[in-house]
Amino acid sequence: MKTVSQEENGRAALGTLLREHFEWMHRHPELSFEETETTKHVRDVLVAHGVRILDVPMKTGLVAEVGHGAPIIALRADIDALPITEATGLPYASECPGKMHACGHDFHTTAVLGATLLLKAHESELRGTVRIVFQPGEEAPGGAKVVLDTGCLADVTAMFGLHCSPRLEACTIGITAGALTASVDRFTIRFLGRGTHAAHPEAGIDPIVCAAAFIQAAQTIVSRNIEPFDAGLVSITHVAAGNTWNVIPDAALVEGTTRSMTAANRALIKERLYALAENIAVAHGVAANIDWYAGPPATDNTASWAELAKETAEAQQLAVLQAPPSLAGEDFAFYQETIPGAFVLVGTGKSAANHNPQFRVDPAALLPTAVYLAELAKRAMDA
Repeated sequence: MKTVSQEENGRAALGTLLREHFEWMHRHPELSFEETETTKHVRDVLVAHGVRILDVPMKTGLVAEVGHGAPIIALRADIDALPITEATGLPYASECPGKMHACGHDFHTTAVLGATLLLKAHESELRGTVRIVFQPGEEAPGGAKVVLDTGCLADVTAMFGLHCSPRLEACTIGITAGALTASVDRFTIRFLGRGTHAAHPEAGIDPIVCAAAFIQAAQTIVSRNIEPFDAGLVSITHVAAGNTWNVIPDAALVEGTTRSMTAANRALIKERLYALAENIAVAHGVAANIDWYAGPPATDNTASWAELAKETAEAQQLAVLQAPPSLAGEDFAFYQETIPGAFVLVGTGKSAANHNPQFRVDPAALLPTAVYLAELAKRAMDA
């Protein structure tokens, strides 16, 4: 049996190892479904430590396993980066122009890798199996669906995921039951009129006036249809029409996103958006072609597993807070449609926001997070 000092020395060595892997991943970001070198790096580390790699048909990403038998508990890390040019000035900044780990997936991957190595070191003591998913394409989004389609999670009892938070101090755990992140949908509307000379609007049908009326009306979808204490939004983010000053164009494009925390509000927002677009188009004598792109639903933390995540954090003497809800999206929610579990926030120190060129995490949170995830998986097997 290891002495306390040996255990501490082992943890210190693991902390150093994780810092090295984290810096490598931060320097070598890869975009969604292009994570070839990241996958190879993770695979090499796991193989070197004797961790089983499952034969799962994915082009990038991988699934590993520690332990034997039931129950099967899953941990998930996302491995992809963003098309952002880094501006942190870090000594280990991205070496790939126009690509950056601006959402902390390098932190997620490294922490889950650390948890895997900790679990492997105590594999004979595990009362079940921990299946570890290094998922591609979260930012696409849709990488979770790729994993689910392989069937590799069909026998999983519970699943846990994490996301770093620049809103929380390092090593603070944010946990809540129910929805933590929002459903994410995208829409594109083309208002089709009839072009004409700007001096003779009566000879055409102006799609810009129609688009403007819709943009204004769209802001009533949440303010006049959703319960005031519920969270939801409609954001118009892209408007385009015409290409010169004296021509009324044939068409106007309006694009944006909707967010909500419940399935009912998600459906209501979509219904009202379609009704407004179609009827405002009729009122202006134009046609409305609507394309709807459904993204992930809202996350939905199972109360009992969220409570276990909270108790585990407290037992590790980590600070625990009610997780601040966000209308950002997270494709971990696809797993939660069929697998109970919890998605938690891990504080990585105050920083610029996720998806910002100056976003950074405090690597000091890596080892405590790895220890926390390993302990959470072990407690979940005993629950």
